[in-house]
Amino acid sequence: MAQDKPARQVTDRIEALAPQLVALSRKIHSLSEIGFAEHRSVAALAELVRAHGIEASVGVHGMETSLQASAGNPLGPRIALLAEYDALPGIGHGCGHNVIGAAAAGAFLGLADAIGDTGGSVVVLGTPAEENGSGKEIMARAGAFDGIDAAIMLHPAHHDGLDFAALGLRSVEVTYHGIPAHASARPEAGRNALDAVVAAYQGIAALRQHIPGTDRVHGVITDGGGVANVVPARASLRLLIRSPRLDSLLALGERVQRIFEGAALITETELETVWDRIQPCLPVRGNDALAARFGAHLVGRGRTLGPTGGPQGSTDLGNISLRVPAIHPTLGIAPPEVAMHTAGFAEYAGSEPGDRAVVDGAVALALTAFDYLTDPGLRERSRAEFEAAGGVVDVPALLTPPGGQSVAAERA
Repeated sequence: MAQDKPARQVTDRIEALAPQLVALSRKIHSLSEIGFAEHRSVAALAELVRAHGIEASVGVHGMETSLQASAGNPLGPRIALLAEYDALPGIGHGCGHNVIGAAAAGAFLGLADAIGDTGGSVVVLGTPAEENGSGKEIMARAGAFDGIDAAIMLHPAHHDGLDFAALGLRSVEVTYHGIPAHASARPEAGRNALDAVVAAYQGIAALRQHIPGTDRVHGVITDGGGVANVVPARASLRLLIRSPRLDSLLALGERVQRIFEGAALITETELETVWDRIQPCLPVRGNDALAARFGAHLVGRGRTLGPTGGPQGSTDLGNISLRVPAIHPTLGIAPPEVAMHTAGFAEYAGSEPGDRAVVDGAVALALTAFDYLTDPGLRERSRAEFEAAGGVVDVPALLTPPGGQSVAAERA
């Protein structure tokens, strides 16, 4: 655990910063900028860091609205604090990312004054577009996590917990190409792309009966043709697939792809599939060694840890957890009946419960990072656990399109 004197120094520093951290959270909340467009939100975060004499770079690692700042000895162990600040269209901060961003900033600034005692360094990474673009994966492919030994963040939720049970997520866009014809005068000359989409959708509905209860497949038809008296030559749908484990996520993708191919075969249309136009969110690989340390510090803030709930949404932190030891604990800000991704949850994120989570979360994150940098045993245990779970995964190589190249059935 963090030594008493440095821990007190870090905690006191964050509590002194509390008004500034809450102001940052409230400002990000009021801006409610969606992914890839969080220009004023990241500027506010950078402004706070710079106000305390630390350089913050905006627009790094391939994203205009990303951020990076660091403190300490880069030759020692290195831990990253991850900040999010994107909102949901029409809902605002219904996932509470304003709390995530402000807490990460507070943890970084609180630790910066004590970093010289650790022999290592801390990096705060602003990671945009968690909701609509898997910004962490984009940044990782651009080198953001090169040289990082561990990554930690938190997430607002309905209870204080050590894990964020998230489903892995992949997306697929499907287009069928048929042959247009007059639907009354010469229907036999056509090949109906809408029939293919309907067949695929019905196939997915049948599949749902025979997948684990934790898996999900859901989507919409995005194009069904233009006029009723012309056989549709083009029709499309978009699906999301989710599963709690990496192997089951990949297997589910293969099963879904075969349904698409079967629909093309029976309708004599050509199939075009585009997998993962938006980078996927992979299942989170937890790290009990780091999570337990975070939990102890959270309890020290007077909070009570609750049980982990079942998997619900998805997060791109999963992608990072396959590259370095990582944790994604939760802080309760709203009662269970207020669902995430709603205006009601957004209201809690911008009120006193969200404010308290910013400060408590900043302290717990900072002290966990301090422990990691100063405790070789903790670093060894977290790394050993990471390696036992599979070690570093080559994520880009893993995410090849199911079935290899998209398959097109020949036209008759």
